[in-house]
Amino acid sequence: MEGNTELVKRSYSFAVRAEEGAEGHIITGRPIVYESRADLYWYDEIIERGALDGADLTDVRFLVNHDINRIPLARARRDAANSTMQLLTDHDGMTIRVSLDTENNADARSLYSAVKRGDITGMSFMFKISDEEWEDLDTDHPTRRIKAISSVIEVSAVTFPAYKSTEINARDEGTADSTRSALERARRSRRAAENGDLELLKEKAKILGGIL
Repeated sequence: MEGNTELVKRSYSFAVRAEEGAEGHIITGRPIVYESRADLYWYDEIIERGALDGADLTDVRFLVNHDINRIPLARARRDAANSTMQLLTDHDGMTIRVSLDTENNADARSLYSAVKRGDITGMSFMFKISDEEWEDLDTDHPTRRIKAISSVIEVSAVTFPAYKSTEINARDEGTADSTRSALERARRSRRAAENGDLELLKEKAKILGGIL
């Protein structure tokens, strides 16, 4: 299945750290993890290794809790020398390194303190899918494999991760609704394809009947 333009959010409850060094106050983490099976209640989901190959990472913001109404705390712009966030894709997914302006930005100071204290331990990212594959759609709990991500819009530090490594958190109702909608679309698409194949077989039978 290709060409999905839906904006999708996924969150993890691990891999965000606070560091202090010559560069100032730094947040590092891994917002995207390959080959990790996540139970999204309606189905399992796996982001396949290499899904970020070719993804558009030209302009990505760093936010808190996906709040687009607040000023971004950092920004990654490809080939921009003054980018305040660096993105690195590797064998296991994506890591980020964020330089926070804790001296001039109160929100940056609050976030750094919360991560350092362990009050915030989750990361999330918003992205678009360009290629996916479903397995076992006729079962109660199929598997969705994300094979290619077309673009990453933003990454966030989050108070309530949508799922902890492999389990969805029921507090994030928006994520639950989104996953259910994705499953319903996949099943409708498969039914449409099956009905199309059936009609094609009927037409072939008519033609063969005429020949005979």
